[in-house]
Amino acid sequence: MTERQDPMITDTATDAYSSFTVTDLESTRTFYHDVLGLHVEDRDAMLTIRLPGGASTVAYASRNHQPARFTILNIVVPDLPSTVADLTRRGVGFEHYEGVQIDSDGIYRANGPWFAWFTDPSGNVLAVCERDLRTAGARRTG
Repeated sequence: MTERQDPMITDTATDAYSSFTVTDLESTRTFYHDVLGLHVEDRDAMLTIRLPGGASTVAYASRNHQPARFTILNIVVPDLPSTVADLTRRGVGFEHYEGVQIDSDGIYRANGPWFAWFTDPSGNVLAVCERDLRTAGARRTG
């Protein structure tokens, strides 16, 4: 283990947030606010998206946008099948990845927490899941 070098970023940082690019702010605002139900604020040609639990992320338009092929946001919900059904009714399509055991509803129900992946209007990958992986203990099955 290396010895701590002073000062550490945690000693001086006041906040942290993530960000990602999109193709169009208006379709992004509509999706994150109207479809997902998140609070979205317009600020300086960017969108601040307030996340459950109090954190936020920033979306900004880029002419050179390349969709994130990894999951940029995991949203923890108490009842994944109900959430997936609701989002499906709202027009969200769920991803089916080759070699991954995803059921006809779009839910991965194998070992570990259940997940369902989908994309925003710019093609960035998001997920809804039943447990927070940061605090997950015993693995859920079936």
